[in-house]
Amino acid sequence: MCPGLRIAEAPDTPPLVKMYATPYAPQRHISDHYDIVGFISSGTYGRVYKAVTRRGGTGPPEPRPHPTGRTVEAFAIKKFKPDKEGAELQYTGISQSAIREMSLCTELSHQAVIHLVEIILESKCIFMVFEYAEHDLLQIIHHHTMLPRTPIPASTLRSCMYQLLDGLLYLHRNWVLHRDLKPANIMVTTRGEIKIGDLGLARLFNKPLAPLFTGDKVVVTIWYRAPELLLGTKHYTPAIDLWAVGCIFAELLSLRPIFKGEEAKQDSKKAVPFQRNQMGKIGEILGLPKKQDWPLLPVHPEYHNLQTVSMHTPGVNRPQGLEKWYRTTITNNNYNVQNGSPPPDDSALDLLKRFLEYDPEKRVNAENALKHPYFIGDGTGKPPSWNCFEGLETKYPARKVSTETNEISTGSLPGTKRSGLPDDSLLRPPQKKMRDG
Repeated sequence: MCPGLRIAEAPDTPPLVKMYATPYAPQRHISDHYDIVGFISSGTYGRVYKAVTRRGGTGPPEPRPHPTGRTVEAFAIKKFKPDKEGAELQYTGISQSAIREMSLCTELSHQAVIHLVEIILESKCIFMVFEYAEHDLLQIIHHHTMLPRTPIPASTLRSCMYQLLDGLLYLHRNWVLHRDLKPANIMVTTRGEIKIGDLGLARLFNKPLAPLFTGDKVVVTIWYRAPELLLGTKHYTPAIDLWAVGCIFAELLSLRPIFKGEEAKQDSKKAVPFQRNQMGKIGEILGLPKKQDWPLLPVHPEYHNLQTVSMHTPGVNRPQGLEKWYRTTITNNNYNVQNGSPPPDDSALDLLKRFLEYDPEKRVNAENALKHPYFIGDGTGKPPSWNCFEGLETKYPARKVSTETNEISTGSLPGTKRSGLPDDSLLRPPQKKMRDG
């Protein structure tokens, strides 16, 4: 027992009760501390809700400090499914994804990584409470595709990339691979702060007991998957995250995915198929990889399948080239120098080439990317602002939150036999009673 710690006892407390008296707080209940605003999204893991600190109790609202010193006022609560679908409802325990995300998020603390406020276990149901971000990069991209189509301002683009790389450098220095970087997983607050989120596929890589492929045969969403993964490598490096960053960079520039392939699904034996279509989409712009540029290319398990790509995608024999793709993108994006919205300069193209390098050993890492001239190319010599909205007149709409589904009880989630509803992964957020988050 801690020195000086006293436990209040009733005068007639029996000896056995005294022995087991502890200073631990009683179990926390999600509804005692948070008011649910509404439903945000769902997936195979469960559901995400927006919440605020509970008000109207016996005392003042419970303050939630952020590592930066400010108070967290809104929260995203990730609720994991507590049971298994089937004729008989069964508790199946905690998924590997949930364990990894909880263990990593409780240890990580960086201004460009989403902040985990707390974890609550209630009635065999896990709630991860994160700080709430009003936007994500996918939402911002979609906003700019609305007519009239407008490009993401060069200053915003530079700040987004700088913050993303700074957060990624922090993860890699702490031996964490994200393994699922894409615009939807990069949050943006109203203060213009980038937050790397969704660490469900992240894992430590400092002392793997087996090849990384053994535990997770498929990682990274297909459009952002690095070529070494497509070619079946059994072990990989942080370079896979940098390829994904390059794909995100290209998408922010062009407002559409640069390599938008169709994913071949696993067969009944759970064998991982060769992603021929995705490899073809990459080859149409970059050309197919060559042994002289990537010495270890022939040792990849799917190397022999490369020759079949040109049969299905003839465009790989006459690749567009990344420079032509970039010039066309900039020309078509309607940058307006007169209105103070000039396009990115050629340093952006050079950085993009370094991200989208076939050979992972030659691909730029996060540390060197942050030193690239692109980030000091605005003439001031200073690094980009940590507010990607700085100087913008554009106001991005807040995330849509459905107020029809704001129940976060610890019972069965929609998607189970008990509820009688279809699986969460097939549900779209309700379109009625939507409001800005």
